[in-house]
Amino acid sequence: MRFRIHYNAFGTLLHCSVVLLLLSLMVACSSTRHVPQGQLLVDKVKINVTDSRDLHQADLINYLRQVPNHKVLWGVKLQLAFYDLSGKDSSNWFNRWIQRVGTPPVIYDHSLTLASESQLRTALVNKGYMNAQVSYDTVRHDSKKKIDVVYNVTLNKPHYVRSVSYNISNDTLRNLILADSSQFLIKPGSIFNRNELENERQMITARLQNQGYFAFNKEYITFTADTAAESNAVDLTMNTMPPYRSEKMKYYTTHRPFFIRNVTFITNYDPIALHDENTYFAPDTVNYKGYKILYDQHYLRPSVLDESCFIIPGEPYDASSVTKTYQALGRLGILRFINIDLRPVGEIDGKIWIDAFILLSKDKSQNVSLSLEGTNSEGDLGFGVGVGYQHRNIGHGSELFSAKYKTSYESLSGDVSGLINNKYTENTGEIGVTFPEFVAPFLHKSFKQKVLATTEFSTSFSYQERPEYTREIAGIGWKYHWSEHNNKTRHTIDLLDINYVYLPKSKANFLDSITNPLLRYSYENHFIMRMGYSFYHTNKNTASPLVSKYQTDIYAVRAAIETAGNLLYGISKALGQNKNDGAYDLFGIRYSQYVKLDADYSFTHAFNLRSSLACHVGAGLAVPYGNSSIMPFEKRFYAGGANSVRGWGVRTLGPGSYDGSNSVNSFINQCGDIRLDMSVEYRAKLFWVIEMGAFIDAGNIWTIRNYENQPGGVFKFDKFYEQIALAYGLGIRLNFNYFLVRFDLGMKAFNPASNQVRWPLTSPNWDRDATFHFSVGYPF
Repeated sequence: MRFRIHYNAFGTLLHCSVVLLLLSLMVACSSTRHVPQGQLLVDKVKINVTDSRDLHQADLINYLRQVPNHKVLWGVKLQLAFYDLSGKDSSNWFNRWIQRVGTPPVIYDHSLTLASESQLRTALVNKGYMNAQVSYDTVRHDSKKKIDVVYNVTLNKPHYVRSVSYNISNDTLRNLILADSSQFLIKPGSIFNRNELENERQMITARLQNQGYFAFNKEYITFTADTAAESNAVDLTMNTMPPYRSEKMKYYTTHRPFFIRNVTFITNYDPIALHDENTYFAPDTVNYKGYKILYDQHYLRPSVLDESCFIIPGEPYDASSVTKTYQALGRLGILRFINIDLRPVGEIDGKIWIDAFILLSKDKSQNVSLSLEGTNSEGDLGFGVGVGYQHRNIGHGSELFSAKYKTSYESLSGDVSGLINNKYTENTGEIGVTFPEFVAPFLHKSFKQKVLATTEFSTSFSYQERPEYTREIAGIGWKYHWSEHNNKTRHTIDLLDINYVYLPKSKANFLDSITNPLLRYSYENHFIMRMGYSFYHTNKNTASPLVSKYQTDIYAVRAAIETAGNLLYGISKALGQNKNDGAYDLFGIRYSQYVKLDADYSFTHAFNLRSSLACHVGAGLAVPYGNSSIMPFEKRFYAGGANSVRGWGVRTLGPGSYDGSNSVNSFINQCGDIRLDMSVEYRAKLFWVIEMGAFIDAGNIWTIRNYENQPGGVFKFDKFYEQIALAYGLGIRLNFNYFLVRFDLGMKAFNPASNQVRWPLTSPNWDRDATFHFSVGYPF
């Protein structure tokens, strides 16, 4: 439901801030409220590291078995403070809820201190500091029922690798392992880090399993370290052990590659009823390009399964091909369950063979959804009803067909009677088909497997009727999506995107009464045929045993380009078409021609698991040319809002020094052709699902030309830096893991608009300078 938030929302946020502050002040006197008599609260824990340039307290804190309650803001234990608000009556529901949301006091346990000391010593040995010394001291504050623990770490000189040799009896295996020795983590001169040895075992094992060695695992790789007395040098030897004896694989006496014999698809797999390949049965069996497909229902075409399978009969086993097959099949929405069962079958003609069984279960193919919403737009009451339909397998290739219809009514008089007499109605329909492949003529299977793309075809139509006019909006789209590197890199190509706006009827002189060219454009017949490309890349890791609980530094890059009208302009010029008012048209409608560039970069540095600093910079440029003298309104940039400069509301900042104090009349003018955004935000987890953010935003928009209705909006190199708006503020976020709800309160610090207070920071006024934002997700 759409709604308007008034400034009393600011008071609500302020009240919350006051409550948090009061809780903070209560900590000093109540933090030991739930500490039993005779016991102590762990107040501070510190690790002092000497003789170190590489290791710091942050690198070792995770090895401690007991740490104090977490601190936020100005060193306040807010979660403990919240817990201490509860009483001792555990039968009271309020006490139970408060204790569940907060965290109990950490009671000092001497045995955990000893365990922490041992853990630190072991961790340092694993990092190569085999002569490290670890001790601890405690400082008791009995009158306050608190204790501080200090761990003293003296690293001394680390052991280093003097030489590396390889004890690999199998020459073929030796050549494969040493082929990429330049990528080994342990080299002569490096610190003797046992954690790196484990990572190297996993890296070598993964490489071998991608080259046929199905039965090889990291347990076959061992290291022997030879050290001399009174020396920190280590002579390291990597060994490969022979295969373990097994009754099931008596033929596997030396490390050898395995080969794929048969690949069988079981399309009617039941994970409960089927456990042995002898029970795999289906009424129909199809042999297709070397694959055997067992069908109960022919709900997927053989070609779809062929293009989704990277496991090739006759080829050496490749673990990465199994992973790619999982990923490709996982994109088929009609499949509910996917499993790949690899079974060695023995040695035949001098080779060891594997049979692969790809087990698939079908999901429901169709669903229908209904929606009902109420609206209140600037006091105009209304409602909308929608229905949606989806078919996940419309063409037996896991194509997703979707259809939506929505009808909306809105009173233009502010009461229910307006729904009959003075109303705005809109009927919208959308139809789309999504293919789980790159749909284009003359594409080979190898290309489709290399680029696991999704193709979308869509069309939409909207019929809008008001007392002043009737407007029809139609659209057609054709786009491709695909990702790489475990979804770290994503691409989108808008091959064709057509938008057509037509006014079949309007009141006499309706268009003539609109003097603003931007507003007039929105109600004139116009046509946009564009194409574009967008790119996204991040270094954020997915869940992996080799990845730490959090990354210290995460960045993301997004860039996009789109262009419109070039093909139509070229055709018009080639055909010698006459211009109308200095521009070509299509079926009597002037079409747009422009190019638009947009880019964003964000960087987040994590101080620990509970606090981080995020930075963002974004810029954009849109240039109309050829058949257009001004950008289409919906393609122009705007500033202000929950994801921009948060001291201003959406579309209430800029362009340049333009004064948009009249939000009703100026709204249409507050857009531009150049965008600049910059933000810095501190984020911290408080307690339960509640997080806080403190931010500083800067930015504005500008026009590339001097438009009469946007005075002061044109970009000038010698002035634009003086027109960069500044804002600051605080926010409360509710992080439910799957989604995040954000409440931000932004305040103007510097206002570039003419005829306005330039530096509100020095004399803040709530009604003038404060803006409240409600949104979902982080701003960047």
